Amino acid sequence: PGTYREKVTVPATKTHLVLRGADAATTIISYADHVGMPGITTPTSYSVLVQANDFTAENVTIANTAGYTAGQAVALNVEGDRAHFRHCRLVGDQDVLLLATAGSRQYYQDCYIEGTTDFIFGASIGVFDHCVIKSKKNSFVTAASTPAGQAYGFVFLDCTLTADTALAKKVYLGRPWRPHAQVVYLRCELGGHIAPAGWDNWKNAANEKTAYYAEYHATGPGANPTARVPWARQLTAKEAKKYTLKRVFDGKEAWVPGR
Repeated sequence: PGTYREKVTVPATKTHLVLRGADAATTIISYADHVGMPGITTPTSYSVLVQANDFTAENVTIANTAGYTAGQAVALNVEGDRAHFRHCRLVGDQDVLLLATAGSRQYYQDCYIEGTTDFIFGASIGVFDHCVIKSKKNSFVTAASTPAGQAYGFVFLDCTLTADTALAKKVYLGRPWRPHAQVVYLRCELGGHIAPAGWDNWKNAANEKTAYYAEYHATGPGANPTARVPWARQLTAKEAKKYTLKRVFDGKEAWVPGR
């Protein structure tokens, strides 16, 4: 345990690394870089960067403490393939978790993720399984940049979306950072902070024709299928069956992360 104020990189050569803390509440890696600083871009503002394949982290908090006025300030940037985060806390404000690389497969299991704007974003294939996703102000949970032709983007399975009730009263499930953004929420519990429209087109109606936004069997006060934007989808039971770990993570080398 302890708080480690440092910028951590796991280089591509360090494959199969396991980062295991005693408990996420007491094992904290924290830094405060942000885009307002000289030479820092959104991707390089990370507190932790994972470039290696087959990385696993358990029971750790990864934080960016730059604050909500700092603009983009990434806590975790994952470029490698087959990354597995279990019982981790990812905390910050804008742009907290960058799933950076097209085709990269990332699995977030029983994690807690909080932020303000577009705090889960990027091009990778990401599955969020039984995670708690907390919005800290009125904004957008996801900003996917899924490339055209990639079968999956972000998939939320049995997650709970909560909010800071004083500051977050109108939050959208996602907006498309790139035209072919793909985000699907299956069996998620949505708090009353989720806007009835559900999704936003990022001020570009053309995105409505290309983005793939869907829900299946949402519950909670924020579940409002009839009020959703007409270009979003409600999945059928048959369509929902496509979203198994085996199918989502199928690639050149099949990967089913250890439970």
